[in-house]
Amino acid sequence: MSLNNKNPKVSIIIPSYQEEKYIENTLKSLRNQDFKDEFEIIVVDGNSKDKTAKIARRYADKVIVSRRRGIALQRNLGAKLARGEILLFIDADTFLWYNGLKEIVKAFEEDGVIGATCPLLPSSPKLYTLLYYSIYNQFCKSSLKTKPQVAGGVVAYRKDAFFRVNGFNEKLKMLEDFDLSERISKLGKIKFVETTFAITSTRRLEKWGLINGPLKYLFIYFLYIFTNGRIPRSVGVRMYKPIR
Repeated sequence: MSLNNKNPKVSIIIPSYQEEKYIENTLKSLRNQDFKDEFEIIVVDGNSKDKTAKIARRYADKVIVSRRRGIALQRNLGAKLARGEILLFIDADTFLWYNGLKEIVKAFEEDGVIGATCPLLPSSPKLYTLLYYSIYNQFCKSSLKTKPQVAGGVVAYRKDAFFRVNGFNEKLKMLEDFDLSERISKLGKIKFVETTFAITSTRRLEKWGLINGPLKYLFIYFLYIFTNGRIPRSVGVRMYKPIR
């Protein structure tokens, strides 16, 4: 996975924990991109006890095992080690379409763009998962005009802008991705790229169920608005337990 000592244009950062069932497909989707420039893949693992790190080492340029765990913390750690001018954050259970990297990076050619995301599609064909992600995509796209609310499943930012706002807030247990998109948007525009997409796991939505899943997500979002983005960590720990 050598980069021939060249600085990559993009650093792809993947936080992981106990993701041996998903991470290989995620990494394969990144290695099979039609992107022509140099890029690097950085996996920051939260000290998994399964084969996550072992699988990641087959595909990633850097695999960092952190004794401290937390999605915001792990994303920030990856960003500190990144050499690319664009940071693409993608979840370990999310599969990027073959032209995703090229299309997302292309968005940064437009003046004033400091971030980019694309539609998220569910891995499950169940009607309620399709409906949920259809609503999310429309919500995300509309929010970019006023108050950006972008999920961290697949989102890219200019590295200089990312560090100007101090990256992800590690004190937040939930919606740290929405919080960052809102703060960083004060520096420029976030673009919704509709010429590609990513497919993400619906395991949490399915675990919570047809009725409870959407209702819980809605409650979490209103709690985020009500607390001005500062959901108490104790509440986050109870409501957003890992699904493995």
